[in-house]
Amino acid sequence: MDINAIIQGISIWALPVVLAVVLHEVAHGWVADRLGDGTARWMGRLTLNPIRHIDPVGTVLIPLALIIVGSPFLFGYARPVPVDFRRLRNPRRDMVWVALAGPATNLLLALASAMLLWIAVHLPAAMLWAAEPLALMCQASILINLVLCIFNLIPLPPLDGGRVAVGLLPGPLAYQLSRLEPFGFLIVVLLLVTGFFQATIGPLIMGSARFLTGLALGVPGAG
Repeated sequence: MDINAIIQGISIWALPVVLAVVLHEVAHGWVADRLGDGTARWMGRLTLNPIRHIDPVGTVLIPLALIIVGSPFLFGYARPVPVDFRRLRNPRRDMVWVALAGPATNLLLALASAMLLWIAVHLPAAMLWAAEPLALMCQASILINLVLCIFNLIPLPPLDGGRVAVGLLPGPLAYQLSRLEPFGFLIVVLLLVTGFFQATIGPLIMGSARFLTGLALGVPGAG
């Protein structure tokens, strides 16, 4: 086990992971607040203070374990912000917007990271000491945010895509899908362990990350 490689991995990935998962959750709460449910605001969760959002397992242990085993990409999550869908002005419709807020935020962060990566690679040579670690963090940010965006859009409750599907499907189908929520996390774990997600959405995630990174780095044929 290369301790130096682990320390380097943590230094590169820690900030992008924390920003990605915290802003994902804050976005849910912020949109819910605008649509009538102030639960997250009342509980002090509309803050960028990571301590209020950190989940010991999802924000610390899982990403750390993936770094240690040399995973090609990281995954993590924060404590979900509380949303009382009954308080939304139009619960069925507004649930869709609240759910989409998280993945949309991660997509915007991935695009912003690509722009920052372009800036990093165009810094003068005298600033290489800052440009190199910044570029590595931007590439990490692109990947983790695309993982969170695409993974959370899977139409399986309690993932965001599941809530979107429940809000858009006709009543009987929405009800049947919503009944999967108590088992959703177990289903997700099983599909991860069996490699199903890696084989299905993995190429989409990695292809999208290569596309954005290639654009920022000016790689021929990236577009």
